[in-house]
Amino acid sequence: MGHWWERNILEPGKLPLLLALAAFVVTFVVTRVIVRMIRAGKGPFGNVKAGGLHIHHVVPGVVLTVIGGFGAVASDRHGAGGAVAAVVFGIGAGLVLDEFALILHLDDVYWSEEGRKSVEVVVVTAALVGLLLAGFSPFGVNDLSAEELQDRGTVIVNIAVNFFFSLIALSKGKARIAVFGVIVPLVAFVGAIRLARPGSFWARRFYARRPRARARATLRAYRHDRRWAGPRRSLQDWIGGKPDPGPDLSRLPDRR
Repeated sequence: MGHWWERNILEPGKLPLLLALAAFVVTFVVTRVIVRMIRAGKGPFGNVKAGGLHIHHVVPGVVLTVIGGFGAVASDRHGAGGAVAAVVFGIGAGLVLDEFALILHLDDVYWSEEGRKSVEVVVVTAALVGLLLAGFSPFGVNDLSAEELQDRGTVIVNIAVNFFFSLIALSKGKARIAVFGVIVPLVAFVGAIRLARPGSFWARRFYARRPRARARATLRAYRHDRRWAGPRRSLQDWIGGKPDPGPDLSRLPDRR
C-alpha cells in the first residue's frame, strides 16, 4: 500500500488533486445534510442572514475558491502549501457548485426542479476529477505510447480527432457524453455515431428532411428517458433531497 501511494499519488504530484476532490465531496455532503436539517426544522442550524438579507453559501464558496485557486497557483504541488490550498479550493468549489442552479437561473431554485442541476453538476464534476486522478488525460493523450508522445504531430491529431467527436456529440444534444468524451475517447466516439436527440442542433440541421430519422430519434429518446428518468430522479433525490412539489394546477381558478 505504501509503495502504491508513493508511486501513484506522491511522486506524480497528485496529492493536492486528491485532497481537493475529497474536500469537494465532503463539503457537498455536509452542506446537503445541514440544509436538509434546516428545511426539516431540526438541529441547531439556521439560515445565515445579515440585515434581513439571506446569505447563500455560494458567497463564502466563491471567496474560498478564489483564495484556494490563487494559493494553488503560487504553491508547489509537492509542498504543504499546495495541499492546504487544494483543500481550501475543494471546500469552496463544493459550496459554489451546490448552488450551481442558483447561479444559472439567478434565482433561489434550490428546492425546485431546476435545483436538480446542482446535483447533476456536482456528480459530473466529481466523476471527471476522479478520472483525472486515476490517470486519464484530456482528449485521451494518455493512450499514446512514449514514442508517439514524442511525435507532436501524433498528439495534435489525437487531440483534434477526439475534440471533433466531442463536438459532434454535443451538437447531438448529448452534453454529458461530450464532457466525459473529453477524458475518455471511446465515449465521445460512441456519442458521435449514435442518433441525435430531438430538438438538438444536429437533428434540426440534418433530420429536417428525413422523417424516418426524426421518428427513430424521437422513439429512441423516449425509450431512453422512460427507462432512466425514474432511477436518475431517485438518485438525485437521495443525494440532494426531494424538491418542493409544484403548484396544483387543478385548483387554480378557471380564467377562460
